[in-house]
Amino acid sequence: MNDEELKINVEAALQEIRPYLEADGGNISLVEITDNIVSIQLEGACLGCAVNQMTLKNGVEATIKKYAPQIKRVIEVNGITF
Repeated sequence: MNDEELKINVEAALQEIRPYLEADGGNISLVEITDNIVSIQLEGACLGCAVNQMTLKNGVEATIKKYAPQIKRVIEVNGITF
C-alpha cells in the first residue's frame, strides 16, 4: 500500500468513527502519518474528555488498524499545528 492509499484508508476509518464522536459533540481529524504512526487531533467535546484516551486506544486505533493493519499506533497531537 503506497502513502496515498494508506491516507485514504485511514480517512475511511475516521469516517467510520466520526458519527460516534459527533453524537457526543466532538470530532477527529488526521494530522499526519509518519513511519506508520498516525497523528490525530480530537476536537470539540473530545478535548479534555475523561475517557478520550480509552476512546483513542480502543476505538480509534482499533478501527484504523482494521483499515490499515500496518499502522503501529495512533497518537493525539491536540494543540499542535503542523
